[in-house]
Amino acid sequence: MPQGLIAKLFFSVLLVTAFIVIAMGFAARVTFNQGFLGYLSKQEEIRLKETVPLLADAYRAHGSWRFIRDDPQNWMVLMRPANLPDHPTAEDVERTALSVSDLTGTPMRFTLLDAQQRYVFGNPKTGLGAPKLPIVVDGRTVGWLRMLPFQRVIEAGDLAFQQSQHRGFFIIGVCALLLAALLTIVVARSLLSPISQLKRATDAVAIGDYTIRVHENTRDELGQLAKNFNLMALVLESNEKMRREFVADVSHELRTPLAVMHAEFEVLEDGIRPIDIAAIQSLKVEATHLSKLVEDLYQLSLADIGALIYRKSEVDITELLRTTTKAFQKRLIQADITLELKLPQSPLTIDADEKRLRQLFANLLENTIRYTHAGGRLSIYCMQLEDQVAIDVMDSAPGVDDIGLERLFDRFYRGESSRNRASGGAGLGLPISRSIVEAHGGTIEARHSKLGGLWLVIRLPIGDA
Repeated sequence: MPQGLIAKLFFSVLLVTAFIVIAMGFAARVTFNQGFLGYLSKQEEIRLKETVPLLADAYRAHGSWRFIRDDPQNWMVLMRPANLPDHPTAEDVERTALSVSDLTGTPMRFTLLDAQQRYVFGNPKTGLGAPKLPIVVDGRTVGWLRMLPFQRVIEAGDLAFQQSQHRGFFIIGVCALLLAALLTIVVARSLLSPISQLKRATDAVAIGDYTIRVHENTRDELGQLAKNFNLMALVLESNEKMRREFVADVSHELRTPLAVMHAEFEVLEDGIRPIDIAAIQSLKVEATHLSKLVEDLYQLSLADIGALIYRKSEVDITELLRTTTKAFQKRLIQADITLELKLPQSPLTIDADEKRLRQLFANLLENTIRYTHAGGRLSIYCMQLEDQVAIDVMDSAPGVDDIGLERLFDRFYRGESSRNRASGGAGLGLPISRSIVEAHGGTIEARHSKLGGLWLVIRLPIGDA
């Protein structure tokens, strides 16, 4: 199996998974900053507004901010969270300060400024851009309260909660990538195993091994592909077998008349047989047979590549059957075969090639003369059935078995009773007949005849084929 395909699938799925993990991490970070931290910042702004009145009351009671400088615990009391007691102990203040430190990364997030916005107490690093509110006592601004936003704490990397969240996202992302890599390997091998089998099978077909098959163990597209491959291999195997049989049959059929002619020439050359009319006629018969065989092969080759020329025009099937059977009348009498011809009284016209149809009917008559026993019958019926012309050709014994009916239109096929060259032909007449019928858009079918022989059912369309 080419590893390149597995590698491509592996890295493709891995890159998609990595992209999803990174996108989810980025979205989680944005959601955390704008959602959770934004919520905390809004809560602190509310606390900022609630603390300003407390500082104003404290300033009114002491008259200045010195009480905070002298005793920092007063600042912690004023800025205490809601859960701090009204009279906290040192342990309560320390505990609250540590909890705030754990949450924000700094002991104090508020800064107290005097009326001139000079630093008094609190976090000295809040900056000018931090939110602030004026502390007003009796209509006079006595100070300012400034708050360090949560975002700045985050940017400084001092928030332990955010760090833990980021570590969690990182661990989840790494686990997702590892799981995706493992599943990709399993899925890749499962999906690509049939493809590997198909590749080996196609390599075998490429070098001429048409007997190979692949397992059809799935019902998906790969299973259908395997099924189609097996069907293709079966057809190729059948075609290869037919090709070999065809070459063998052609060689046999050509060799026989050539051997007879060669023997005739030898006896004439050696003077064993005089050159007379009988000798010439014997050579002529073999030459005619050879010429007919070559012409039939040529016609079949043209039919295979679709190069047979059909010059269609209006043809009266009734008249064509009448004249063709008349031309075979003498040979039918010599073979002691009785002809029964039933044709419609009025002309039956179709669009067809007259020369090819005459060749079709001649092949059928020739087939009957070659194979039907003496004293037999030949019945030909022609009629119109809706938009078709029905032509039925039935002869008497000998018949054809069921296997023979299926192979009757195969090239060089001849039933056991007709393999003798004295009576049988080369087995090309019916295949040529089928190609002519199909070229006219019709059908031809072989059945058992009621007379004990062969029944050929021909249907040709009326109008343009």
